[in-house]
Amino acid sequence: MTAGRLLLLVPLAYLAVFFAYPLGSILERSLGGDSGFGFDPFRVLLSDSYYLGRIWFTVWQAVVSTLLTLAVGLPVAFLFARYEFPGKTLLKAVSTLPFVMPTIVVAMGFTALFGSQGIINSTMMSMFGMEEPPVRISNSLTIIFMAHAFYNYAIIVRIVSALWSNLDPSLEHSAKVLGAGPIRTFYHVTLPMLLPAIVSGSLLAFAFSFTSFGVVLVLGGPEFATLEVAIYELTAKLFRLPLAGALAIVQLGFTYLFLVLYARFQEQSVVRMDLKPRDATTKQATKWKDKVFVVGMMLMLLGMLSPLIALVVRWLTIDGGFATAHMANLFGSDSRGSYFHLSPLKIIWNSLRFALTTVVISLVIGTIISYFITNARRRWRNFADALVMLPLGVSAVTLGFGYIIALGRPPLDLRGSWLILVIAHSLVAYPFVIRSLLPVLKGMNPNLREGAAVLGATPMKVFMLVELPLIAPALLVGATFAFAVSMGEFGASLILVRAEFTTMPVAIFRFLGLPGSANLSMALGMSCLLMAVVSIGFIAIERFRYKGVGGF
Repeated sequence: MTAGRLLLLVPLAYLAVFFAYPLGSILERSLGGDSGFGFDPFRVLLSDSYYLGRIWFTVWQAVVSTLLTLAVGLPVAFLFARYEFPGKTLLKAVSTLPFVMPTIVVAMGFTALFGSQGIINSTMMSMFGMEEPPVRISNSLTIIFMAHAFYNYAIIVRIVSALWSNLDPSLEHSAKVLGAGPIRTFYHVTLPMLLPAIVSGSLLAFAFSFTSFGVVLVLGGPEFATLEVAIYELTAKLFRLPLAGALAIVQLGFTYLFLVLYARFQEQSVVRMDLKPRDATTKQATKWKDKVFVVGMMLMLLGMLSPLIALVVRWLTIDGGFATAHMANLFGSDSRGSYFHLSPLKIIWNSLRFALTTVVISLVIGTIISYFITNARRRWRNFADALVMLPLGVSAVTLGFGYIIALGRPPLDLRGSWLILVIAHSLVAYPFVIRSLLPVLKGMNPNLREGAAVLGATPMKVFMLVELPLIAPALLVGATFAFAVSMGEFGASLILVRAEFTTMPVAIFRFLGLPGSANLSMALGMSCLLMAVVSIGFIAIERFRYKGVGGF
């Protein structure tokens, strides 16, 4: 057995033990009985118009949300890929914040901005003497689509701009010399090279909209329940595990079908390309048209971030207090008498160490799988690609209960260990590493590897000296998303966490569940701290990335 196949055993064993086994356990408990596997739950689904409606609603709202996310994300990706301007590193880091924030925090931000007593309605009522709030989008499809675009546009920006910023600009220049206009040049030259990254980002945006839980539950209301919300209600409220298991299988089937179609499309759209350093592909905004575009896009980004800005404003102004007083209240609380018996610093440290461990595991698993998919036989490549992305399509509620059932007895009793949280986080995080790496690996010129091998370089030297400098930016993108996913992961953590391992999102949720303005202030303060911690991590990564990683 070759070294490559031995390495492949690592992710295969990891996914078999920590994904397939728990999922199989909960589905067996849900659908199996004394007489074996039962199909009655599927008959109920097919005959119940409510659940058929949930399936249809989940699909079409995910499509609309993805299109809206692309409309917002692609112009921002172009801004970060082709222009240099003061504050770019900070703006790009902050623009990813929505993706990591827990659902309940974002719901608070949207309420603070668009609610009946929110900033927009209060301002308009005060300015124009209105008696009723003019903007009423709560519990509507409008706010669901806005929230999905708010969450997911950073996926498009990160993945597409990572490739766009390194495309050879001489190809576009040649097309212009031959008489092609900007639109024709983009359609015939730039778009085919960007298509794998665009589809990769769209896949992730679709997957997160398709499995949407908190956004729909908190902002949309029960009439807009997705499959994920229906699975949660059947599991946690109605205790109808067979029907919940059947819905989970339907959700998994839809996700896998979509991933297979995506993989086939991506395989046909891969374009071999020569990547160039960033210094050769970006430009300063010197012309007035460029300046107008940059300023306009920066204003649009600020508009996208406005729910989080409204959240900070509410924290600073709650009960007429000031930032220093609220911060002193947060860090001056008596941890022994608190709900968690933990200090805020301990909660922050829990989130950080879990996130860093998740990044290491995700990079190892994601890199090995990415190389395997790139080098696999063509007829198996698409199915393998879709299979390893399945964790994104599984209900967090279903998987969480699977961990409780499957990993709650020897020899895999992890209920009392913090490792069970890291494992759950890594299963959601490693697909981001794969999606960041695959477009680069498939577009890499094979002559580079072959030339190094002809010169006597071993496979390890080829990887370290030739391939690693080329894939380093993509690895950093994947690591950034893995860090962000772990810091903001809420669903699985809420089910699996123990008091001593409380993370920041769980602490925010529990503070909000306690009465009084002091607990609300603590929840808002912890939310602002989560934004600050993640921002610092993103800024550090962006600065390192832009200062000469490999040849970029």
